[in-house]
Amino acid sequence: MPRVANGSIGVGLLGAGVVGSEVARALLCPSSPHFKSAGLTLRRILVREVRRKRTGIASELFTDDAEAVLADRETMIVVEAIGGEEPARSYISTALSMGKHVVTANKEVLAKHGDELTRTATANGVELSYEASVGGGIPVLAVLKDSLGGNQIDTIRAIINGTTNYILTSMDHTGASFDASLLEAQRLGFAESDPTADVGGYDAVYKLAILARLAWGRSLAIDTIYREGIEGIESKDLRYARELGFRVKLMAMATEQPAGLRCRVHPALVPADVPMASVNGVLNAVEFNGDRVGPLWLQGRGAGSGPTASAVLGDVLRIARGMKAGRSLSKANAEIATAASSNCALSMDELEVRYYVRLSALDRSGVLAKIATVFGETQISIASVIQKDLDGTRGVADLVVMTHPARERDMQTAASRLRDLDVVSSLDNLIRVEDYEPLPSS
Repeated sequence: MPRVANGSIGVGLLGAGVVGSEVARALLCPSSPHFKSAGLTLRRILVREVRRKRTGIASELFTDDAEAVLADRETMIVVEAIGGEEPARSYISTALSMGKHVVTANKEVLAKHGDELTRTATANGVELSYEASVGGGIPVLAVLKDSLGGNQIDTIRAIINGTTNYILTSMDHTGASFDASLLEAQRLGFAESDPTADVGGYDAVYKLAILARLAWGRSLAIDTIYREGIEGIESKDLRYARELGFRVKLMAMATEQPAGLRCRVHPALVPADVPMASVNGVLNAVEFNGDRVGPLWLQGRGAGSGPTASAVLGDVLRIARGMKAGRSLSKANAEIATAASSNCALSMDELEVRYYVRLSALDRSGVLAKIATVFGETQISIASVIQKDLDGTRGVADLVVMTHPARERDMQTAASRLRDLDVVSSLDNLIRVEDYEPLPSS
């Protein structure tokens, strides 16, 4: 474990993007007594372009040599703010192996290599901290690891990607298309120039893997988590959902069942009268259900330089205080390091939920009968059907079918058969419904 010399704790920073720069400026210009008492000193900052000027950061701190940061004897805490899988994973591993504490917000590295890195941290008597990896400034992981330690968690529901939540909120409130809402999100800095990781659901999958690992001590392979993005959602889906009493959200959900864990990320219809339906814009929200505490709700800013830097700095300060107090911080990794790789990731086949199905169908007699026959033969009960004429298209209508709870396997069979019907022009969308049990009366 690194020792504190002369009351000063050196910090090395990898990356000076929006988050890294925010962290650097906070360490260089501490406005809080917490920073002063911790005795933190920013030693070096790894960047790709040394000559580029960054407001509020002295140029002599920059280096393009990773070794200058990682091998510095006075650096006791390394903050990784590069992002992506490599070289971030290698830098984190090297820092831990050299006996340095590491703080990171890198959900991809943690989701894919969390077991390996945590074992390395434990073996070297240091801590790997990553509060900022899920929920930005919301203290999600601290609550899960510490405050909820006396609970058995059975369900996690979350909106943990601000980009997709902003896009869906914009589409819902303005009627704008997916493409137009994405462009607006990019213009405002809420979406990357390549938004695939966000709109495709990959970012939410990484974060859900981290949550599941902490909640249940099981390490799931990324490809065992069902993933579906929001690219296929149209503004009319949000409009029809409103008429039916729902909102559409990209949900990340995990449930513990006797046979294992079912983890899934996909768009879902959420009842309009539950709190999750009102999480709008770039806000994030995470809901845990514990056997003792019941439903617990956390909401806040889940993305952006400020919230993410806030969580990173919180980890840095906690580690620094522990070092000054002589506490063995590596114990925080011990129970996580023993997380077992799980072969108990349940498939979607047996998932039983209600479904929203939107079809473009011929507007003539006998069509509903044929569609109903397909549902009936696949053991799916129809709850309601609404018909909407398509503007400017004679003879074709939108049909929105809401089902009673049905198995995913049966629903996929029905979808395939519906696409083959001569009266169906296209099956345009299939969205699962996330129902909530009513809260017990007080």
